[in-house]
Amino acid sequence: MAEEVVLPIPNLTLPQNLYVLSNPALKRLHENARSKLLEGIKADEMGPWYRSLTTAASSSSTSASASTSTSTSLSLPLDSKLLAELESANEQELKRLDERLADAEKTEGETEISDALKAKANYLTRIGDKDKALAAQKLALEKTPGLGSRIDIVLTIARIGFFFGDTNLVTEYMAKAEKLIDEGGDWDRRNRLKVYTALHLISTRQFKRAADLFLDALSTFTATEVISFTDFVAMAVISGALCLGRVELKKKVISSPEVNQVIPDLPLLGDLVKNLYECHYDKFFVALAELEQSVLVPSRVLGVHARYYVREMRILAYTQLLESYRSLTLDSLARAFGVSVEFIDRWVIFLLSLLNAIANPPTNSELSRFISTSRLHARIDRVNGIVETTRPSLKTMQYEVVVKQGDVLLNEVQRLSKVLY
Repeated sequence: MAEEVVLPIPNLTLPQNLYVLSNPALKRLHENARSKLLEGIKADEMGPWYRSLTTAASSSSTSASASTSTSTSLSLPLDSKLLAELESANEQELKRLDERLADAEKTEGETEISDALKAKANYLTRIGDKDKALAAQKLALEKTPGLGSRIDIVLTIARIGFFFGDTNLVTEYMAKAEKLIDEGGDWDRRNRLKVYTALHLISTRQFKRAADLFLDALSTFTATEVISFTDFVAMAVISGALCLGRVELKKKVISSPEVNQVIPDLPLLGDLVKNLYECHYDKFFVALAELEQSVLVPSRVLGVHARYYVREMRILAYTQLLESYRSLTLDSLARAFGVSVEFIDRWVIFLLSLLNAIANPPTNSELSRFISTSRLHARIDRVNGIVETTRPSLKTMQYEVVVKQGDVLLNEVQRLSKVLY
């Protein structure tokens, strides 16, 4: 177990509220997000961060132009009285921490000095002063002897990266944490690092690797300083639904005790995976559309990947249905998904796109678009209203894999030869 209690600093729910408040399309959620954001700022005495937010908001409003592509609808006006109170509290606490550090340096040993440095670094992290917090945490890292405490500091710096959306900082310090843990970190810190890594991977659209780590850490989850257990399970279900086969989806998600413990609070995700597994595609499409609007788009982590995720899930559903048939009428396919035939294939473009008769075929037809980009192995007979599967042979698929991997290997060898010679 960890030697020390891991403090939930900085508060990572606040950037989520800020993301919602900064998105004009989420206006229905602004009031609640603004309230929670201000509550968190007051609770953690976040004077520096509050000043930076209100300064950015005022400068954005004064420099607003006709262009709306980069506009920010923050709606967080400066409360001068609140800012003065926060900065006064910050000044008093930092003075107390500096006095504690000075006393430790005069009369105490290394352990007490390390504790004083960490206390100051953690307070600066808590109030959202990025530059000073990073400098203080790095100083504490240099002066802290214990391996476990050093890992905790490195993970705290990674959380600062998560808080401010600094991907480079997150990547750098998670790599350092992994190296330190390999030197002798305990199981708790190792499992916490899995959660940090999974969260970083899903934020960079690496759903497969993220799903493996999320599901692996389900039964040992303790990283509440970076994400709540409910949100963690939601991430595991979302990534698992996209990347797991039906057998694994049943075993690792639908039948998981940890998932079933939380799924009553996440009924939409329960409907999504259940209907996908049981092949109720019309209900699956409804759940997917609701998931996009109520979970994916408002999420700071998943919002930028919402369209990609929905597209990939649709392809997964189409593929799962077509794998069971050699051919299928457009009418029955449309009924299965609860949509119109026009939605499935509005224009007959399959032949043209396959023969490259047009450079950019129209993409209004969902099924045709997926087929023409080789995401679905099928063809459409629009005259007879039939979709026929055209699965490549196993040997052909293996040959294509060998060719692709061989090309990659040759490129790497050529690159290496240039370096060596």
